[in-house]
Amino acid sequence: MKTQEFRIDGMSCGHCVMAVRKELTKLENVKVDDVQIGKAKVEYDESKISEDRIINAIEEAGYKVLA
Repeated sequence: MKTQEFRIDGMSCGHCVMAVRKELTKLENVKVDDVQIGKAKVEYDESKISEDRIINAIEEAGYKVLA
């Protein structure tokens, strides 16, 4: 399992946190450790899901992942 923190642009309130958490929890093989304004920390199995898929889920919630 890999632990990674994603920096996220555009989050400003509790609703933003809930929206990102909701999208991330839909993903199989991903454990959401923490979501706060501006960041999300997850654990995932690299052999079963890619980092790009996690980034796509955050973007589907309406936010941008920072490099």
